[in-house]
Amino acid sequence: MRRSELREHIFRMVFGLDFNEGEEIPEQIQLYFEQLDDVKERDMEYIREKAEHIAEKREEIDALLNTHTKGWKTSRMNKVDLSILRVAVYEMKWDDEVPVGVAIDQAVELAKKYSSDEGPSFVNGVLAKLAKA
Repeated sequence: MRRSELREHIFRMVFGLDFNEGEEIPEQIQLYFEQLDDVKERDMEYIREKAEHIAEKREEIDALLNTHTKGWKTSRMNKVDLSILRVAVYEMKWDDEVPVGVAIDQAVELAKKYSSDEGPSFVNGVLAKLAKA
């Protein structure tokens, strides 16, 4: 599976975590994987691990987002955009395998696919501010 496809699955999983309690998360992850066809075990493990790491860093990621946005705290953000931003911020700050520019570009592509018309520019603007910080 290509890296962009893996990232899309991670985004979907991170998005779903907002709607489940902590103890429900393992079951929700398993249910998600059961819906996928022909996914290799190593890809599922990569998706699971990255989603779990993002969930562990969620408070820290949200604090970074709240520090670098004006008038758009995480509590007011569209859940799709917020999930995309969480994935991208994690990649920018804690994933050495993903260059910052790639994390931003891929986040914008996810926003084009899943967010509103304003989503891509919003995501790009927030991440550009974070990249300069």
